[in-house]
Amino acid sequence: MVAPSWCGVGGHFEQAELNDPRACALRELREETGLTEESLEELRLRYITLRMKNGEIRQNYYFFAGLKPGAAVRGTCDEGRLEWVPYDSVLKREMPFTAKTVLRHYLRVGCRTRCIYGSVTEAEDSAFTELAEF
Repeated sequence: MVAPSWCGVGGHFEQAELNDPRACALRELREETGLTEESLEELRLRYITLRMKNGEIRQNYYFFAGLKPGAAVRGTCDEGRLEWVPYDSVLKREMPFTAKTVLRHYLRVGCRTRCIYGSVTEAEDSAFTELAEF
């Protein structure tokens, strides 16, 4: 049995994806890891964050999924070496502050729910709120 692990992939929207964050996430995942939607179990949007950087409001979408048994995973991509990191050590890795706050919340709370969370990231932390339909 493989220990639960994480691999982060990120990127920017292409013009045709501006209204479809899921399509953007799948394209980036395919480009950077070779994984396709058929390789995944339950790809779901789980977090949307807002932050200010260089006088600009930035919105990030975080999707989570499981790998289906037998999914082929590449070891490298055009951007470097791919590395799957065990959950128990992922927060020790260097990564953008917003990503770290999302992962910290996901490992503590989000992995036990099926909710979507929103947050506004400030200099020291992110305040997460469960997004409910109304």
